[in-house]
Amino acid sequence: MGKITVETCHIEGLKVITPAVFGDNRGYFMETYHYEAYREAGIDQVFVQDNQSASKRGVLRGLHFQIQYPQAKLVRVLRGEVFDVAVDMREGSPTFGQWHGVLLSEENKKQFYVPENFAHGFLVLSDYAEFAYKCTDFYHPNDEGGIAWNDPDIGVEWPIPEGMELIFSEKDMKWPGISEYTGKQKK
Repeated sequence: MGKITVETCHIEGLKVITPAVFGDNRGYFMETYHYEAYREAGIDQVFVQDNQSASKRGVLRGLHFQIQYPQAKLVRVLRGEVFDVAVDMREGSPTFGQWHGVLLSEENKKQFYVPENFAHGFLVLSDYAEFAYKCTDFYHPNDEGGIAWNDPDIGVEWPIPEGMELIFSEKDMKWPGISEYTGKQKK
């Protein structure tokens, strides 16, 4: 019995992971991370930091990355539902500037693996969401980068329900487009 099912995406390196969930009348059990299973799936990483955030409906966080200290992330939703997005920022990649989105929820229990040199963000679709992620490098506050959530050069198709008011941090409203970062990321 496999511990995880892995779907590859049209952008090399991105993976959507569905863990095996064992449920009965008491509830459920699942492994949220097992090094050997992930290594066999091509995710051979050492995660050094775990983060968790809570957000309300309409919050759009992102699109974030670190410039000189890139992080790979393994993300999932503990409560609620989000539309999670990764944008390829790898110079020379045939999919540079392309994005992939996946619905993550407490019901589907899916995880999204985002390699280094991708911008990452999410939109909260439920009334409330708790979001957890593992990172392969520590957060460096002076190394933050970001791209505009609505950069027309990327064209993310956010599933914004009619009448939803988007909520941003001040910082997220000021990020430039992807063209601003060409040539600045660590190789």
